Amino acid sequence: MWVSFAPETRLIIDFILGPRKQYVANELIKVIDKHLSDSKPLFVTDGLKFYTESLLEKYGEWVEFPKTGKRGRPKKPAIIPDRDLRYAQVVKNKKGKKLKVEKRVIFGQNIDQSKISTSLLERQNLTFRQDNNRISRKTIGFSKKVKGLYNQMRFYCTHFNFCRDHKGLKNEKRVLEKKTPAQECGITKKRWKLIELLNYRCLKISTN
Repeated sequence: MWVSFAPETRLIIDFILGPRKQYVANELIKVIDKHLSDSKPLFVTDGLKFYTESLLEKYGEWVEFPKTGKRGRPKKPAIIPDRDLRYAQVVKNKKGKKLKVEKRVIFGQNIDQSKISTSLLERQNLTFRQDNNRISRKTIGFSKKVKGLYNQMRFYCTHFNFCRDHKGLKNEKRVLEKKTPAQECGITKKRWKLIELLNYRCLKISTN
């Protein structure tokens, strides 16, 4: 399960199911792009190499270099990242009993090192496993079909965003009252009840 997560608002943006392959990473970036505005956020991932190629494919452009007139083969066209693209990685390497954490800036400049973190997403992955037996490690409650897993996780993520208040999100006016990720993002003004979520009619409207 590949997850896109907004740490500031604790919102689960989207997810996709598939093996650890390049084409799945490409599909994830395409899905994420549909939810983003014109301003690109800071992308932070682990050290998996597939993300770099996927971001370049989506937010890069091919550049052809002019001929120099010198001997030898001309320089091949290359893909370069967009100027607004910012991407960093958190790479963890274990040496003996010590865990070394390295922060790498792949694309972009003037990136705050404190923003390069995957701790909140890792905590969210733990919440996934605690709440959902289908994706727990060493479980006998796994889904037998991918479609069943997708439908169950889609419902879970929607419920998490709209119906569950988050301890890390507090209401400024009412300190004791916590907010949902959807409220924090401004998608909704109130916390939804489960009955409201189940009765909501989701209609696909063409944007053409």
